[in-house]
Amino acid sequence: MTTSAGAPVADNQNSLSAGPRGPLLLQDYQLLEKLAHQNRERIPERVVHAKGWGAFGTLTVTHDISRYTRAKLFGAIGKQTPLLARFSTVAGEQGAADAERDVRGFALKFYTEEGNWDLVGNNTPVFFIRDPLKFPDFIRTQKRHPATNLRSPMAAWDFWSLSPESLHQITILMSDRGIPASPRFMNGYGSHTFSFWNHDGERFWVKFHFKTQQGQRTFSNAQSEAVIGKSRESYQEDLYGALQRGEFPKWTMYVQIMPELDAEKTAYNPFDLTKVWPHADYPLIEVGVLELNRNAENYFEQIEQAAFSPSNTVPGIGFSPDRVLQARLFAYADAHRYRIGTHYEALPVNAPKCPVHHHHKDGGMKFFSTPTGSAEAWYEPNSFGGARQDASVAEPPLRLNGDAARWNHREGNDDYSQAGALFRLLGAAQQQRLAATIAASMAGVPAFIIDRQLGHFDRADTSYGELVRQALRTAGIEFKA
Repeated sequence: MTTSAGAPVADNQNSLSAGPRGPLLLQDYQLLEKLAHQNRERIPERVVHAKGWGAFGTLTVTHDISRYTRAKLFGAIGKQTPLLARFSTVAGEQGAADAERDVRGFALKFYTEEGNWDLVGNNTPVFFIRDPLKFPDFIRTQKRHPATNLRSPMAAWDFWSLSPESLHQITILMSDRGIPASPRFMNGYGSHTFSFWNHDGERFWVKFHFKTQQGQRTFSNAQSEAVIGKSRESYQEDLYGALQRGEFPKWTMYVQIMPELDAEKTAYNPFDLTKVWPHADYPLIEVGVLELNRNAENYFEQIEQAAFSPSNTVPGIGFSPDRVLQARLFAYADAHRYRIGTHYEALPVNAPKCPVHHHHKDGGMKFFSTPTGSAEAWYEPNSFGGARQDASVAEPPLRLNGDAARWNHREGNDDYSQAGALFRLLGAAQQQRLAATIAASMAGVPAFIIDRQLGHFDRADTSYGELVRQALRTAGIEFKA
């Protein structure tokens, strides 16, 4: 045992003092070091997705998609790429219960030979908003009331009822899919529209899907309450325990592919985060198998310090005009620089497995070297053999363009058809449970907010609205509409 400077420790049981009844001595650097480090053991928790569970694994390619993308991780059938997965709830703090009704994060970091590719999605294919300007407002409604310090159903339903684009995601969240039994039993989605581009410079729009091979399992509200009553760590226990037993969970990876110019022809906006692409028009194409097979050796180092950002892409994978995605390209990396530090990507769990060459200079925790081949090569361009750009990995230009303005994201959008179609896909019993869950979550919400939201249910499907009204009456919750 040593100090952090490497000096051997002779006694780790007793503080240095002036006798059995005397005061402690300030020169006891071992005591000071231990206390000082303990004071600094925590970093700020994530503002959203604070409670999480993760593991390491691999992606194995089973089908050839090289016609769509030049990304090397998809370059050959049988090719394996190591990865880290982190699952999370959106609203709960680090001490929240795992089995609460909430959207789950589904974040993947692929350590490819061309750098890290981070796919940071959810267990739902859509989200509550389509304009990132509303994201901070939405998250505030999911967090604690500034006066009561309690979660506020009124704030949530007030925001949702004033944001009809949220209806599709509300229907999923309040349905049987709203509480997965554990990360092993839920699907994952990139949610946003991304892009592929191939060696010929052709671009395709793409959506990513990960279907659990364990089958989807969910909890009802009553089952969730029973689980939480026994353990607030049910997801961690299930995922960690399964890997320790050698029960390695798997997901089948699929993509939906849209030719670039099709984006100008669809009746819906294919870059709208509140919309899905119909599978009849853009069927799932199988890609490979994701397997988790190794637990973290230290949760703080490898899961809490893990930093995912959709800005991390590799040649062959790009972005799209999806507004929320565009904002996340900045927000995620910026959050990590604040939460972990300037050089967060040099930490072992975040560091690429391939060589890294850049000139990011100094800053806190600059604990790694950045060899450039010459002491004079610390900027670019230079004449001393430093790292240089590589035109061969240039991404083709986006063909879509338009006038820059604050376009009204609600004007001209159909926020009801897909939510109504999802409602009609549910069986009668599922519809009844959906309505009952919605009604239960509206307890204490003012009648005028409930009335406003009922109007959205009606526009999705009149039966949807009527079922919620019946459930509200059964629960004794007042409304006027």
